[in-house]
Amino acid sequence: MSDFLVAGLLHMETIVKVDKIPVEFNSLTSRHDTIFTSIGGDAYNMALALKWLGNNTDLMAMVDEKIGPGIINSNTESEIKLSSEYILPRLKAMPSAVTLYDENKRQQIFEDTKDLRNTQYDIELFEKRIETADAVVMSNLQFCKPLIDMALERHIPIAVNIRDFRKEDLNFNSKFLDAADIIYVSDDNLVKDSYEFVKEIAELYSPEIIILGQGAKGVLIYSSKENIFAEYKSVKTLEIVNTVGAGNALFSCFLHYYLKDGNAVAAIKNALLFASYKIGFVGTSNGFMTEEQINHWRNIIWNI
Repeated sequence: MSDFLVAGLLHMETIVKVDKIPVEFNSLTSRHDTIFTSIGGDAYNMALALKWLGNNTDLMAMVDEKIGPGIINSNTESEIKLSSEYILPRLKAMPSAVTLYDENKRQQIFEDTKDLRNTQYDIELFEKRIETADAVVMSNLQFCKPLIDMALERHIPIAVNIRDFRKEDLNFNSKFLDAADIIYVSDDNLVKDSYEFVKEIAELYSPEIIILGQGAKGVLIYSSKENIFAEYKSVKTLEIVNTVGAGNALFSCFLHYYLKDGNAVAAIKNALLFASYKIGFVGTSNGFMTEEQINHWRNIIWNI
């Protein structure tokens, strides 16, 4: 078991199943079991998955001052409970996101972070919680930046989930990329070859690990420590229902096993299994594999 400090986005999310993207105009569409609302956000998703896998995990995030910290455990179907100690009610409104997805697994996300970008977290809480952390996992959000120097001073590994990589955001993201030991990026907005992109990030920032999520194709992983630069294809455990949160699930599982065993190849294979099972369910709180299930499927697929 490892001790993870996770900092980043916690929001209200609404997931809507549509016939196809782009959506055709219709003044009213009324269908059963097509709209799902709960709390989510990449940091929340990662904290939940890390906790599920048996780690000591705390989430540091900010929410609407009118709603309060208790929202963190409002997903009633979830078996996992996170401490609300580090959830600060400092925002004027609750960050929100709406995700449309269709039968072809395409998705379109609308996000409104409200005043999150201009609100600071409590530095003293950062300093208190980081003292026991084995690793710091963060979103690339402004309020997370003070954690970077704290982790560097204490030689604590830093894992960064780059939520939406765009070339025009490189200046903002450079502090995260400079400091990160482990980087996760999705290929959603890549305009260049995947290998060239990862090679460029590796040369510019010298992280230990880079994971490029490639959706249905799988992942591209780079490890300077183990001299790995290779693609691993996605695997199938359940029928795909919804892919929202797959990257967060994959990254969380990878971190769990990598901190536990230090083996990047074994960790990424386990993470692919974890993510493949997750996308058989709708909603942030559903569809997590246990370690026993991961072992079972790993033996079936890779005979190891």
